[in-house]
Amino acid sequence: MRVLQIVPSVSLVYGGPSQMVLSLSSALAKEGVKVTLITTNSNGDTGQPPLDVPIGEPVIQDGYQVLYFRCSPFRRYKFSLGLLFWLTKHAQNFDIAHIHALFSPVSTAAATIARWQGLPYILRPLGTLDPADLRKKALLKQVYGRLWEKPNLIGAAGVHFTSAEEGRISERFGSTTKDLVIPLGVELPPNVSPSGKVRKELNIAGDLPLILFMSRIDPKKGLDLLIPALETLLNEGLGFHFVLAGSNPQNPVYEKGIQDRIKSSKLGERTTITGFVRGALKWGLLQEADLFVLPSDYENFGIAVAEAIACSTPVVISRGVYIWEDIEKANAGWVTPSDLQALTTTLRLALLDGEERKKRGINGRKLALNRYSWQAIARQLIDVYHKSLVISH
Repeated sequence: MRVLQIVPSVSLVYGGPSQMVLSLSSALAKEGVKVTLITTNSNGDTGQPPLDVPIGEPVIQDGYQVLYFRCSPFRRYKFSLGLLFWLTKHAQNFDIAHIHALFSPVSTAAATIARWQGLPYILRPLGTLDPADLRKKALLKQVYGRLWEKPNLIGAAGVHFTSAEEGRISERFGSTTKDLVIPLGVELPPNVSPSGKVRKELNIAGDLPLILFMSRIDPKKGLDLLIPALETLLNEGLGFHFVLAGSNPQNPVYEKGIQDRIKSSKLGERTTITGFVRGALKWGLLQEADLFVLPSDYENFGIAVAEAIACSTPVVISRGVYIWEDIEKANAGWVTPSDLQALTTTLRLALLDGEERKKRGINGRKLALNRYSWQAIARQLIDVYHKSLVISH
C-alpha cells in the first residue's frame, strides 16, 4: 500500500501535531506500508528560520521518505505552491492520502487536488472543528469552512478524530462523512522508574509531591483555574512543588503574564518555570512527577496526558480534555469539571492519598500500553485505509 501523508510543517521547535505525523509514518513503515510524507520547510509559527533541508528531494528516515517544499508565497501560513504542483503531478502514484489539519491553506488546497484527481483521502482536523476553536475569527472561519472545507469534508473517505468526544462535538458544515475514531500514539519509555535526577537538577526536594503542568502556555489550557487552586492548597498548608513546563511564541505577552502572576504570589516560592522542554528533561519530568495536571477548556486529544500515563504518572484533567472517558474508565487519574472549586477539591484529594496516586499511575501505564502504542495505532489505520479504498472504488 502506498500512503501519502500531508502536513503543513514538521517543526523542530514545537513538536506536537507534526511530531505525531513523524511517529505515525515510522509506525506505518514498520508494518510494511510505503509512506511518503510531503510538507514545507517551515520551522515554527513566528521568528524561526526555515528548516535546513533539501528542497524537493526525498529524505529517507525511519523507513519512510519525506519531501520538503519551500514556503512560497505566504510563508506565515505555511503555504507552498511547489508542494501543490508536485501533488497535482504525482497524486495518481498513491493509493490514499492522509491530510493533517483543516483551515490551513496548503492542507485545504491539497484536499481539493486529491478530490479532483480521484485520490481517496482522510482528513484529520486536529481540533479545528471544535465549536470553541471555530469561535476564534468566527466569521472568517464560517466563510472559509463553507466555501472550501465543506466540499473537502463531503469528498473525504473519512474524518479522523482522535477521541469519540472530538467527533461528537465537531462542526461538519452539513457534511455527513464517516467518523474514524483512532487515538494518537505515544512513545512508550522503556523505564518508568523515577531516578530523581531531574529533581536534583531543578533543586526540588525529594519528599515533596511534584505537580507538573506540561503544555503550551495558552488561555485555553485552564491556568486561570490551576494557579488559584494551587494557591488555595498552599494556604491550607499542603506541601508540594509545582513545575510549569511550556511556552507560547505566538502569544509571549500571555506567557509572561502567567509567569509574573506566579512569581508575584506565594506560589512562586514553590514553583519552577522551565519553558519549553524536550528530550531527557521532558521524560524525566513526566517520570518523576507525582501528578500531571491539565484542566483545559478543550483539547481534541491531549498527547501530554497520554505521555504522562505512559510514565505511570496519574493525571488530573478536565472534561475538556477529550480522552477523559478513557482516563475515567481505566481509573488512570481524576476527571473534574472546568470549575475552580471542583479542581481544587480534586487536587486536594489526589495530593493527600499517595497510595491512590500509585494505583492510578499503574492503571494509566496499562492503558497506554494497550491503547496508545504507535504500532497498535498503525495497525488500526491500515485496516481503515483498506476499508476506505474498498468504499472509494
